Amino acid sequence: MLELLDRITIDPAVRSGKPVIRNTRITVSDILGYLAGGMSETEILADFPDLAHEDILATLAFAAQREQRLFSVL
Repeated sequence: MLELLDRITIDPAVRSGKPVIRNTRITVSDILGYLAGGMSETEILADFPDLAHEDILATLAFAAQREQRLFSVL
């Protein structure tokens, strides 16, 4: 899972510091929103040719890790 998370970067100069897929300006939130809105992975990858299957997995892993951290604090 750590290798997947290397695909996510946070840089204050890119998209106001939101987590993005490395070497793109596509945020984790964008991808999660597309998936939640009903887009399939195939549709997302077709619309964003710079993305790979592993980027979708990295997005989900990042969101899962954030969720775990949130509830470990509570």
